[in-house]
Amino acid sequence: MKKTEVLNHFKGVSKVAEALGISPGAVSQWPESVPPLRQLQLQAITGGALKASEDAMRFLTPAA
Repeated sequence: MKKTEVLNHFKGVSKVAEALGISPGAVSQWPESVPPLRQLQLQAITGGALKASEDAMRFLTPAA
């Protein structure tokens, strides 16, 4: 999941921050690839409109 995709979906940094309950500054510090746990949160919040990457989904699978 790309930061630009998230910002476009929510229409700005402030709306993303509000949806996640974090500061706009925290969102601004994300690299272009959204951190994996935030991807999972965003997928849940948007009802799947935003899809977490395969790498992010690995956080849901226990290590062997």
